[in-house]
Amino acid sequence: MNRTTKAPDPLPVREGNGAAIAAPPPAPATTRRRPASQQWAAWAFLAPVTLYLVLFYAYPLYRNVDLSLRDYTVRSFVQGDAPFTGLDNYLTVFDDPTFAPALLHTVVFTVVCLAFQYAIGLALAVFFHQNFRLSATLRALFLVPWLLPLIVSASTWSWMLNSDSGVVNATLHAIGIGPVNWLTSPSWSLASVIIANVWIGVPFNLVVLYSGLQSIPVGLYEAAALDGAGPWRRFWSITFPLLRPVSAITLLLGLVYTLKVFDIIWIMTKGGPADSSTTFATWSYQLGFGNLLPAFGPGAAVGNLLVVAALVFGLVYMRVQRKQELS
Repeated sequence: MNRTTKAPDPLPVREGNGAAIAAPPPAPATTRRRPASQQWAAWAFLAPVTLYLVLFYAYPLYRNVDLSLRDYTVRSFVQGDAPFTGLDNYLTVFDDPTFAPALLHTVVFTVVCLAFQYAIGLALAVFFHQNFRLSATLRALFLVPWLLPLIVSASTWSWMLNSDSGVVNATLHAIGIGPVNWLTSPSWSLASVIIANVWIGVPFNLVVLYSGLQSIPVGLYEAAALDGAGPWRRFWSITFPLLRPVSAITLLLGLVYTLKVFDIIWIMTKGGPADSSTTFATWSYQLGFGNLLPAFGPGAAVGNLLVVAALVFGLVYMRVQRKQELS
């Protein structure tokens, strides 16, 4: 037989003369609510950020998707009466003979730039982590390419790689090597913009990876040295594994930046010659603004492909990061 237990009644409180007085009933539980002033203050702090995201991220992304799904001309772009065409602009992009070379150049440009930027940045971060006398000064000098405006950096590299008067060809001539048409040869144009972009991106990798090295306990290196581990063993067993979270975010940010690089390529080669250095970023601009009769729809479609690629890699990074946190 089931027995139900009942909470004991509160014991009566007796006064000094022995008279019993009933205990006061327990106070009812109340739910604390935030004052209205605090709620309004929270919304006031969120409003600027929300407005900024809507105006400069959500609305442009919506407009870009709308452009890619309609047949926009200059007139309809102004009047807003472009007919809906669905995925026709995307099919036009996929059937364009420029699509395959642009995709290949985008992949090569992104992968090679990321590999060299990360490798050189990591090597410099480990080098400056030794904290020698001029470490801070040299580290500050390495930030100069990152601080310069992109138009200045691209113009400087265009002058340096000029076939006739560039300092690079002058140096090659001094050591007995013939001139190279860095910017005007289909074989060298993509390599030229990769070199310039690597030079610009190395300082970012250096700063982030150096900050990650600062968080590694020095005692781990001292214990490994006592166990007889050499510099390479300490690097592969301590430095590289403990830098994985920082390396992941560095590569992700570098990927997003490199996918949308436009300034360097357009100033140096304009995607040429013969589309030999055309990427999705330059092709999107050329379709939308580089012709007398702009193709707004296909240009927006190419831009959306870049957005999707960056989004996919971002989601992959978040999933891998979550698995690492749970493991």
